[in-house]
Amino acid sequence: MTETVSSAPVLEARGIWKYFGAAEVLHNVSVKAYAGRVLALLGDNGAGKSTLIKILDGVIEPSKGELLIRGKPVRFTSPTDAHRHGIATVFQDLAVCNLLSISRNIVLGREPVKSFGPFKWFDAKKADELAEQALQRIGVYFEQDLSQLAGSLSGGQRQSLAISRAMLFGSSCLILDEPTSALAVRQATNVLTHVRAAADAGQAVILITHNFGHALSVADDVVVLNRGRVASTYKRGEIDLERLTAFVAQAG
Repeated sequence: MTETVSSAPVLEARGIWKYFGAAEVLHNVSVKAYAGRVLALLGDNGAGKSTLIKILDGVIEPSKGELLIRGKPVRFTSPTDAHRHGIATVFQDLAVCNLLSISRNIVLGREPVKSFGPFKWFDAKKADELAEQALQRIGVYFEQDLSQLAGSLSGGQRQSLAISRAMLFGSSCLILDEPTSALAVRQATNVLTHVRAAADAGQAVILITHNFGHALSVADDVVVLNRGRVASTYKRGEIDLERLTAFVAQAG
């Protein structure tokens, strides 16, 4: 498990404030995501996690504060801006197309093509190669053939597919929104293995979860949000599940 922290975070939110009208949703929030490490964002409903993630992914802009990529200030006015800077977000609803093949899902939106003169068509063989590379990068192996429909996969397998797809096209920071929500224990364990593998492959990973046990099993760094503020931060091994649960309950 990676323990070395590079000099500059892949993604940093520095002094972020967010207002919706007169309502203050985030208050001077700062977080850092480093290559090869998993940062877990924890907190009860209403803590500000979703708003912060939308800012990091370019869905909304902060009212105050700044975002930095490897130490350089950036401004995201859309998710496209964030993706261009290597931010890949897997939201809870996954956006996996059940009626497309496994490999087609992984290359979705950037499908490889063959061409002859003015004619172009989908390169299924190249898509399978890219999909295989993406899955192998974090150790995902499906019993199903890559040509089978994604709808044949379990919930945990679809999560792993979405993580592989997010990493395929040059991402450097992977944001995962509740990737183990509603999964059985075995499926959740497999997904967490792939989350850890993504970090070990060099990604900066931000994990948002309500399951503190899952967070502590893979996280190098933990940030607890409470009512839009950073309530506490921990490094791996500094807090156990019982004390973390008690702290969040007390803060809420």
